[in-house]
Amino acid sequence: MTCLEIKNITKKFGDTKVLRGISFEMEKGEVIAIIGSSGSGKTTLLRCINFLEKCDTGSITVNGTEIYNAEKRDQYSDNYIRKSRLNFGMVFQSFNLFPQYDVLKNITLAPELMQIKRKMPDTEKKNIRRQIKEEAYELLKTVGLSEKAGAYPCELSGGQQQRVAIARALAMKPQILCFDEPTSALDPELTGEVLKAIKSLRDAGRTMIVVTHEMEFAKNVADRVIYMSDGIIEEIGTPQQIFSDAQSEKTRAFLQKSNYEF
Repeated sequence: MTCLEIKNITKKFGDTKVLRGISFEMEKGEVIAIIGSSGSGKTTLLRCINFLEKCDTGSITVNGTEIYNAEKRDQYSDNYIRKSRLNFGMVFQSFNLFPQYDVLKNITLAPELMQIKRKMPDTEKKNIRRQIKEEAYELLKTVGLSEKAGAYPCELSGGQQQRVAIARALAMKPQILCFDEPTSALDPELTGEVLKAIKSLRDAGRTMIVVTHEMEFAKNVADRVIYMSDGIIEEIGTPQQIFSDAQSEKTRAFLQKSNYEF
């Protein structure tokens, strides 16, 4: 079943064209890794998909329903954009945790704001908070941080903070989880624990788009790999096709510069 369909997305900043007509589809439960040099448009693509940027042309369809079309961009209210964004969970390079809240509150804050309404009876609010908290504990178990619920971000390593950020994104129950270089801010020894958490999500059937510079991770975890260059999809295929039989000279040159051995 097609979960996400991206058609002809373009984006420019001033006179600089960052995306030049990006189109691809992905299936439910599929993991797509996006690789490419800095400036190739990888992060901008994720930001357009997640509505942090508005693409200049193109459309986004989730589970068969078109949720964004650039030709209608002026018709979309801020509230509509916020609701559409809930289809996607975003995990950034920097962890962006609230330093004044403990781990549990960082995870439960957004679901509580979304689900608890001012006019609700107190008993209903209490029940919702309890359910959200129970789900948060389960998510912490998923990312291997059950014992850190009461800790504050300053008490965690970078790898632990990023795993909390993953749990926080999952708490909103997105259709698709998006990662923007989730290990780039981490020391090498902390990278493995985050990649392990992402791999466990793959094994659980999560639909994910992962922008990464970790070639071995892309090879071993992704169902398909997209190589972007100069704002276009230069090549797309299975990890075997991309890493062992790349057809594009640009792809091969990038992999060689990344010290990847064919």
